[in-house]
Amino acid sequence: MKEEGVTLTELLVAVSIVGILAVALGFSFQGWMGKYRIENEVKTLYSDLMDTRTKAMTRNRMYFIVLNAGNYREYADTNGNNAPNAGAGDNPEPEFTNPKPLEYSSGWTGTIAFDTRGLASTTATIVLNIPAGTDPDFDCIHVYQSRIRMGKFNGTTSTCDEK
Repeated sequence: MKEEGVTLTELLVAVSIVGILAVALGFSFQGWMGKYRIENEVKTLYSDLMDTRTKAMTRNRMYFIVLNAGNYREYADTNGNNAPNAGAGDNPEPEFTNPKPLEYSSGWTGTIAFDTRGLASTTATIVLNIPAGTDPDFDCIHVYQSRIRMGKFNGTTSTCDEK
């Protein structure tokens, strides 16, 4: 007798293997998404810092990025007093979404000013507070006077501090 088909045992083994793989990939995907969101936030902040620096040079005007605990804003020095005063004539840039939220709030707050040559007024290391168990490739930005670098913070130093 020639019998074709699969037995119930074979079917249960195949379904169990597929189920185990689906669960394992689900956990891996959740970790990957958390890592991706952190890296995306770092890259967005980096891009905004570089864009602000470029605007300062091309428009021949001081520009500012003001970081708070959960967001940041960009200002143009429209009143010429070299300070980001929102109520005294300086306006947030219309093409910039103000304020931009930071999902993983930064431990550093303050103002980074870019002069007409694109030089930053302060040196800062902006480290995002990331949840335990995530290991993104980038989680910090170091602003030097003449450059801006992304890196990875290990608790005491970051790869963006390497010269």
